[in-house]
Amino acid sequence: MHMADALLSPGVAATMYAATAVTAGISISRLRKQEKLEVDPTAVKLPTMAVMSALVFAGQMINYTIPGTGSSGHLCGGMMLTALLGPYAGFLSMIVVLTIQCLFFADGGLMALGANVWNMAFYGCFVGYFLIYLPIMRSKLFSGRDAKAAGRLKIILASILGCVITLQLGAFSVVAETSLSGITELPFGTFCGIMLPIHLAIGLVEGLITAAVLLFVYETRPELLRDVNTAETDGKHWSAVGTLVMLAVVALVVGGGLSLKASSKPDGLEWSIFGNAEEGYSANMGLDEESYGVESQAAAAAQSIQEKTAFLPDYAFAGDEENPAGTSVSGIAGSAIVAIVAALICVIGGFFRKKHEGLPA
Repeated sequence: MHMADALLSPGVAATMYAATAVTAGISISRLRKQEKLEVDPTAVKLPTMAVMSALVFAGQMINYTIPGTGSSGHLCGGMMLTALLGPYAGFLSMIVVLTIQCLFFADGGLMALGANVWNMAFYGCFVGYFLIYLPIMRSKLFSGRDAKAAGRLKIILASILGCVITLQLGAFSVVAETSLSGITELPFGTFCGIMLPIHLAIGLVEGLITAAVLLFVYETRPELLRDVNTAETDGKHWSAVGTLVMLAVVALVVGGGLSLKASSKPDGLEWSIFGNAEEGYSANMGLDEESYGVESQAAAAAQSIQEKTAFLPDYAFAGDEENPAGTSVSGIAGSAIVAIVAALICVIGGFFRKKHEGLPA
């Protein structure tokens, strides 16, 4: 669901940048307040942020086919990050992931970055957490079962319901932003009628992937998950380091290996506006892939910057797009860069510093 610059007018793009910047500022402020009020007994939040950000980056490289549509989808990751980091750190982590994708891999437009962060991160991190994940995890659902089984079921329900609903909100935002940008080739009602159903299917798959990752953490180190009553688990857990190392290995395997098996079919947004006529499916909105949307000086300037910063455009070697090694290098390098940048932001911002009992908050 990474939007290209041509889908936005400069005014709408600037508005979404402002909304994202305000939300990021609030997130930073809330994290600093939490740091002052809480003693952190785990001292693992910083590496968790680095590892999970890398995992989300790698996961977004895997497009999975949506059967019977000619389309594919990929992980967004907001719900997954928020379940381990909380909404504020999760949102900042998503900014890191999407910015690295944009600048170094030319995935999503630079002018559209604010909109992409909003569509793919805001809903998952805030709506998904406060309205879905938090109420479900703190509820008495499945109370007739043993505590650990109830915890598993709540994680599955929160993951699937959260991903489906927040991806629908993100897809609707894409439609609204293109409509406000005055792209008349994309009539609001028709575009909604195509975008929302395909992202319903994509969200369902993302929910299952998110549930699988969170269940792994629940079984190995439930203390890493937010709003989980660890007293109700069996106490036979891995160390935090062991769990994070395993997740880091998964990120490397996914980014460096499984990414080679990613579906080549257009993602939900591309399929909605261009179709997939080569495989016999409808052209959908029927836009010309070579000439569509809004032309502006701002978009041209943003594209010029991306051409200079993207050293692995479209996750491939420049000038050698067919070499599969480019995808593997992109997955490994991108995951590493995201992890390092996320950790640096934590250090520079002073978030998640180790505190000691007895010191004033």
